[in-house]
Amino acid sequence: MKTILIEKIKFDVNGLVPAIVQAAETNEVLMMAWMNAESLRLTIESGETWFWSRSRSELWHKGATSGNIQSVVEIRVDCDADTLLVLVNPTGPACHTGERTCFYRSI
Repeated sequence: MKTILIEKIKFDVNGLVPAIVQAAETNEVLMMAWMNAESLRLTIESGETWFWSRSRSELWHKGATSGNIQSVVEIRVDCDADTLLVLVNPTGPACHTGERTCFYRSI
C-alpha cells in the first residue's frame, strides 16, 4: 500500500475532512465524523480517535465520557486525498444512542 504525507490531505474550506470509521475485524462502518489537522495529529499520536465537533466547535476524544474508545489500526486516504477511512478496534458502541454503529436505520 502506498503512503501519503499528511500535508497532502485536502481539508475543505473550513479546515475539515470527513473520516469514515470502520471496524477493522468486521469491516462494518461504525460512524462518520469530521477531522481537522489537530484531531488527525492527536489520532495519529495517541492511537485513539479524535474528531472535530462542528456543533460545539471543539475537539473530542471518542470514548472520553462513554469509555467506548476506538483504538486505531490504520488510517487510509482515498484517491482524491479528501476523505479518510479510519480502521479501528472499538471497545463498545460507536453511536451516542448506544447502538453498535451509527448506521442502524434503513430508509
